[in-house]
Amino acid sequence: MKVITTEFVTGAVSAKQYPKEPYPEFAFVGRSNVGKSSLIRSLLNRKKLVRISSTPGKTREINFFRINDTLMFADLPGYGFARVTPALQKKWKVMIEEYLTKRDPLLAIVFIVDIRRKPTELDLTLKDWLEDLGRPYILVITKSDKLSGTERSKQTKIIKAAFMGDQTLATVTYSSKSHLGRKELWSEIQKLISEKGKTQK
Repeated sequence: MKVITTEFVTGAVSAKQYPKEPYPEFAFVGRSNVGKSSLIRSLLNRKKLVRISSTPGKTREINFFRINDTLMFADLPGYGFARVTPALQKKWKVMIEEYLTKRDPLLAIVFIVDIRRKPTELDLTLKDWLEDLGRPYILVITKSDKLSGTERSKQTKIIKAAFMGDQTLATVTYSSKSHLGRKELWSEIQKLISEKGKTQK
């Protein structure tokens, strides 16, 4: 997909603050410091649109981005970061659950995991919850440039085995540094948008 325009729309902490445009929407979720913001920046080919931080837990709202005036991305706070207060963790949990259960324009989740890590209990809990909700997701395995070819293949197999389920649409191995997987992820996103358009005719 050729990205012509991108725009930060708003940061929201509740449903009343969500954008009103009925554009097809994709939510980016994953553990803190898994590379969500870097992935979005790579996918949109924009260096400064999404603020990148080496400090986990930096994203504290649901940040919405409009692409080409036809599509919306939602960057959700990372989960599993232990250094924030229990009260803030609870607040994030409520905010994320409200979004994932009630957001009508949401077509699919971009579920991001780090290729260097085995799926955690939190990852698998979210996977099971998405399955129960019937929310489809694209599994994106990031930071692939951090491993050798042999290790990359080994880790990919382990992660795919843990995540394959009824709502898994596809698996994409990605590197925000080299843009490996960028074309494949856009292809999956465009396919879902096209399918949605056909059902609305």
